[in-house]
Amino acid sequence: MGVRYAGAPGLGQHKPRSEHGLRNSGPHPGLARLDSGRFAPDMSHRMKAGTAMLLAALSAKAWAADSLTGFAPGAAATERETEKNFDAGIHSEDIRGWIERMASEPNQVGSPHDKANAEFVLSLFRDWGWDAHIETFQVLYPTPKKVALEMVAPTRFHALLHEPAIEGDKTSERTKGALPPYNVFGADGDVTGELVYVNFGMPDDYVDLERRGVSVKGRVAIARYGGGWRGLKPKLAQEHGAIACLIYSDPHEDGYAVGDVYPKGGTRPENGVQRGSVADMTLFPGDPLTPGVGATADARRLKISEAPTIMKIPVIPISYGDARPLLAALDGPVAPAGWRGALPITYHLGPGAAKVHVTVLSDWSLRPIYDVIAVMKGSVYPDQWIIRGNHHDGWVFGAWDPLSGHAALLAEAKAIGTLIRGGWRPRRTLVYASWDGEEPGLMGSTEWAETHAEELRKKAVLYVNSDENGRGFLNMGGSHSLQGMVNEIADEVIDPETGVSVLARRRARDSVEASGKDAGEPQRAMAADAMAGRNRRLEALGSGSDYTPFLQHLGIATLDFGYSGEGISAGIYHSAYDSYEHFARFGDVGMAYGPVLARTVGRVILRAADADVIPMKFTDLADTVGRYLEEVRRLNASERTAADATNRLLESRAFQLAADPHETYLPPKRAGAVPQLDFAPLDRAFELLQSAAHGYDEALSKAAGAGFALDPQVLARVNEALQGIEPSLMDLHGLPGRGWFKHTLYAPGLYTGYGSKTLPAVRESIEQHQWELAQRSINSVADVLDGTAAHLAAAAALVGGSTAP
Repeated sequence: MGVRYAGAPGLGQHKPRSEHGLRNSGPHPGLARLDSGRFAPDMSHRMKAGTAMLLAALSAKAWAADSLTGFAPGAAATERETEKNFDAGIHSEDIRGWIERMASEPNQVGSPHDKANAEFVLSLFRDWGWDAHIETFQVLYPTPKKVALEMVAPTRFHALLHEPAIEGDKTSERTKGALPPYNVFGADGDVTGELVYVNFGMPDDYVDLERRGVSVKGRVAIARYGGGWRGLKPKLAQEHGAIACLIYSDPHEDGYAVGDVYPKGGTRPENGVQRGSVADMTLFPGDPLTPGVGATADARRLKISEAPTIMKIPVIPISYGDARPLLAALDGPVAPAGWRGALPITYHLGPGAAKVHVTVLSDWSLRPIYDVIAVMKGSVYPDQWIIRGNHHDGWVFGAWDPLSGHAALLAEAKAIGTLIRGGWRPRRTLVYASWDGEEPGLMGSTEWAETHAEELRKKAVLYVNSDENGRGFLNMGGSHSLQGMVNEIADEVIDPETGVSVLARRRARDSVEASGKDAGEPQRAMAADAMAGRNRRLEALGSGSDYTPFLQHLGIATLDFGYSGEGISAGIYHSAYDSYEHFARFGDVGMAYGPVLARTVGRVILRAADADVIPMKFTDLADTVGRYLEEVRRLNASERTAADATNRLLESRAFQLAADPHETYLPPKRAGAVPQLDFAPLDRAFELLQSAAHGYDEALSKAAGAGFALDPQVLARVNEALQGIEPSLMDLHGLPGRGWFKHTLYAPGLYTGYGSKTLPAVRESIEQHQWELAQRSINSVADVLDGTAAHLAAAAALVGGSTAP
C-alpha cells in the first residue's frame, strides 16, 4: 500500500521497501561491482586500522548453538534443527509459480480473480494440513462509473486516463474486468475551475503558495506524487478550499529521469498511473462506515455522508502524459526551483488560462472481501497466538504489491505443514492470514481484528507482517522489545548475492550511507551502532500495511519485514504494469529473495511459537523511548529558536528587503510564543522504565542460564506477563482527535500519512503549537510508561524469584 516507517526518504506514496531501497539496480555510491555482477562494500580507500574493526562489526556473530533468546540451552539446539528442516521446505519455484498464477488476471476487490485467489489459497492451506476457512466481510468499496478530465481553456484536451498494453508484457493485455485508474474514496463531483499547481501538496507547500499570493480556493489543485502520502493531497486541498484534486506522477520521481521506462527499463512509462486510496486513514483504517467494529453483514453502519474518512472533493490520478499539457498551459508565477519536475516545460503555479473540467461518478456499493484464516493449534499454549499476515488483493495484477510477499507467506505455511507431517508441533498456536481489501484501506485485517478484538487482546502474542518484497537489503520494523530476537535471526540468514548474513549486508549499507556528505544523524547513528556491535534498530511503524490494527489499535507486539533496494518497483506501483513479467525482469530476478524472506519470517514464527519464554528483551525498548524523549525535547527547543529567529527578521524588515519588488513573496506571519515544556514527568517515567528493563533482562539471562528451571505454572505466568507489556503502552483514550489509534510510542502522522510519528501525542502537539495539549500529553504518556515499568518489574520478579535450585 504505502510508506510505513519513520523518516523514510523518497516517494511518500511507496512501500517502505521502495523508499528505503535504491531506485534502480545500478551500483550505490560506495559499492563496488563484483565479477559476478553483484555489489559489495568498496572500502579500499579506507583500509586503515578502523576498517578491520568495521568489517568485524559487520560480520555475522558466531551465535552459539545453545544461545537463543527465550530458549533453554537444550531447547535452543532442538530449535535450530527444526529451522534447518524448515529451510529445506522452501523452494523458489513454488514462489515463482504462485506469483505467476495469482497475478494472471485483475485482482482488485470485487473481481472474480480476487475471490478465486482466496479459494486457491484456502485449498493450499488445507492440502498442507492447516485448519483453514474464509471469513467474509461486507465493506464499502466505491467503483468508478465515469471518470473524465478535460482541459477547456486555453485549448481543449481530453485526458487519456487509460494504460495501454506494453509490448512484451502479456499480462498487461489482460485488462478485461480491471477498473480504470482512479482514487478510491474521493467524492463524486462534476466541477470546472482554474488549475493551480501545488507541488507535492503538503502543508509547507500551501504556506509557500500563500506567501506568493496564490490560492486554491474555488479552484482545482494539481499535485505530484511524492513528498507524503497520497491521501493527504486531497485532504489538504479541500481544507484550503479546492473544488477538486488531480494527482500525477512526475518523471522526476519515478519515470525517465530515474531510469529507462518500461519495457526497456523498469520505471514508469508515459501513460502509467498510480491508483490508490485517499481515505483519511490517519483517523482510522478499514471500512469507512464501521469504525471500531467489524464490517459483518449485520453491523451498524454510518451513512456515507457521515463517514469522516471519505473525501469531500473529487480526486483523479493521472499519468505524466496527461499532466504535461495541463501544466504547460499554466501561467502565473514560475514555480520555485524545488517544485520543478522533469517534464520539458516551464513549471508555473497558476492560476490563469488553464481551466479544467473534472467528473467522477461512482457506484457506492458494499462488496465482499475474503480473508483466508489458517490455524495450527499449539500443543502447550493453545491460547497464545502467533499471527502471520500478508494481503492478496492488488490494484490490478499486483505481482510486486502484494504477491511477492504473499508468496513467501505461502512458502512458510507449506514448510510448516511438512514439519507437522514429520511429527513437530508448535507449542503456541499459529494463525496464518491471507488478507483481502488491504489496498482500499487495510480492510481485511482491520475488520478481522475489530471483529475478534476481545479474543485477540486475550490470546495474541505477536503479529508478523510482510507486504511487497524485492531484491537487496533487509528492512525490519516493529516493537522494540523484539529487537534482540530480530537481530539474532538477521545475523543467521544468508544473503544470496553476497554470501554474508542479511544483517551484515544491511549494516554495510548503513555504514556506506553514513560516510556520504549528505548523511544525517540517523545514518550516522546506525553506523555507530554497527561499529559498537549493538543491535540494529528496528524502524518505527506508521501505517500503510496490515500491521496497523494489531499494533496501534489493539496493542499487540508487531514486526514487519521485507527486502528491497535493488529492484525497480517505483515506476509501476499501483498500476496495470505491476505484472509478473515486470517483477521477473526488474524485481526478484531469479526468485532468490522470496525464499530469503520466508526463511527470515519463518524463523520469527518458529521461535515465537516454541520459546520457553516469549523472546522479548526490554533494554532496547527503554533505549528507544529515551531517544524519542530526547527528540521531542530538542523539537520543543528548535521550535522556540525558529520562532525567535523569524520574529527578529520580521522586526528588521529583512523579508521585505530581501524580496524582489517585482514579484509577490509576502513575509511569514509573526510566530507565537513557544513555552519551555516541563518534561520532568517523562524523565522520571523513563528512569523507571529503564531500571525495570535492565532488571528484567538480567533476570532473564540468569533464568536462561539455569535452563528455565521454573515451575510450569510460574513459567505460564511469566509468559502472560510478557504478553501484557505491549498493551501496557496503550492509552485507552486514544491519541488526541483520533481515538482509534491508541499506542503511545508509534502512530501514522496526521500530516505524514504512512510515515511514523514517535511519541505521537507529544510530538504532534508541539509541531502544531498546541502547548496546553502538549503538556497534558507529556503527563498522560508518563502515566502510561509508569504502568509499563510496573508490568516489567512484575515480570522480572516472576523470573528472578523462581530460579533458585
